[in-house]
Amino acid sequence: MPKENILPFYMIYPLPLAGQEEESMMRDLEYMQQLYPADAKKYQKKIAAVLDRIDYDGSLIYDEYPCRWQMYRLCQSVMAVLRREASGGKEEVSVEKWVWIEEMVQILLYYEVYKRRHTNKNKIKPVEVLGKYR
Repeated sequence: MPKENILPFYMIYPLPLAGQEEESMMRDLEYMQQLYPADAKKYQKKIAAVLDRIDYDGSLIYDEYPCRWQMYRLCQSVMAVLRREASGGKEEVSVEKWVWIEEMVQILLYYEVYKRRHTNKNKIKPVEVLGKYR
C-alpha cells in the first residue's frame, strides 16, 4: 500500500471533533458570561429578551452579513428599554454614562448574536427526502 494513501487516525472521523470543539467553546463563553459584573448581567438579560422576540428562521441575526444599521437599530431598542426602566425608577444617569452603557450594550449584543448564530438549536436541520420515500 502506498504511503500517500494512508490517512492519520485523527483524519478518519473529523466531523464529531469539530462539533465537540464548538460545543466546548460555547460552554466556555456561557461560563465567562456568568462572571460579568452586575450591571453587565442586567444588560445581558435585557438583550436576551429583545433577541428572543426576533429569534426565528430568516431573522436578521442569521443573515450571513448582518446589516450594520439593523444591528444599530436593535441596539437602540435595547437602549430604549433600559432608558424606560431608568426613568421609571429613581436612578439618575448622566449623559456620559449613557454613552458608556450604549457601547457596552452594543458589545454584549454582538456577543449574544454570535452565540445564537452558532448554537445548533437555531440552525435549520436538513431533511432526508430520499430516505423517507425509499
